[in-house]
Amino acid sequence: MADQPLVVIAAPNGARLSKAGHPAVPLNTEEIANCARELAAVGVSVLHLHVRDANGGHVLDAGRYLATINAIREQTADRLVIQVTTEAVGRYDRWQQMGLLRQLQPEAASLALRELCPDAEAEAEAGEFFRELVEAGTWPQYILYSPAEVTRFERLRQDGFFGTPDPFALFVLGRYSDSLQGDPGELDGFRAAFDAGAFPWAVCCFGPAEAAAVKRAASVGGHVRIGFENNRTLPDGTQARDNAQLVAAELELIERSGALNRPLASAEWVRRKLAGKR
Repeated sequence: MADQPLVVIAAPNGARLSKAGHPAVPLNTEEIANCARELAAVGVSVLHLHVRDANGGHVLDAGRYLATINAIREQTADRLVIQVTTEAVGRYDRWQQMGLLRQLQPEAASLALRELCPDAEAEAEAGEFFRELVEAGTWPQYILYSPAEVTRFERLRQDGFFGTPDPFALFVLGRYSDSLQGDPGELDGFRAAFDAGAFPWAVCCFGPAEAAAVKRAASVGGHVRIGFENNRTLPDGTQARDNAQLVAAELELIERSGALNRPLASAEWVRRKLAGKR
């Protein structure tokens, strides 16, 4: 897949970051829509979207999602694929997560395999739901946190579990905490768990190692996710002014290193080639 255009996904806020953590984190509808416009201008084609409640807390709410998606569309038209999150953050069970997507029917969605399908007992129901999503026109991305999860994902994929032969995966390096930062070297373990080219994938990395991780992923055919949800530090070690500056700086680093010998993917390319929309 090294000859594919590079898909740049932006994750500008996440479920936990507050204004105390960074004053430019976009939390309300207007801030998120303005941020989306700036991200589209620097090469982002997919927006990983979290919405917050009136107190800034994580919420899975179809009404808030719809209002925010409409505001983003007013700012960006169709220049971004909008990917809603189903992240539980300890507040939602898998049936509530599935219910959100059935109600919202978004263009794209991010799902943690271990949350929606935690074990073999859940596989029948989860597989039916994943196939339902594809049939309804939602493009799913499956979040995987370890090489062992990739091995399971690949077994399920080969069994036709996801309703498409090439479901999109996100490899997560590190975890959300003050101390557990991602290691770009972890990517090798993820890649060893499946045959190259079997399915498209992207990487995100917690902490200042994000730039090194996305550069590594871009050089070996992967796609990248960049943003304040995982990291607020520029490649030079200073704090980013905002999400757009962070994305632009990391793409510049990739290009200078020679790792970016692929054009940036447009939202139209993502829809046509990855999401299977014509």
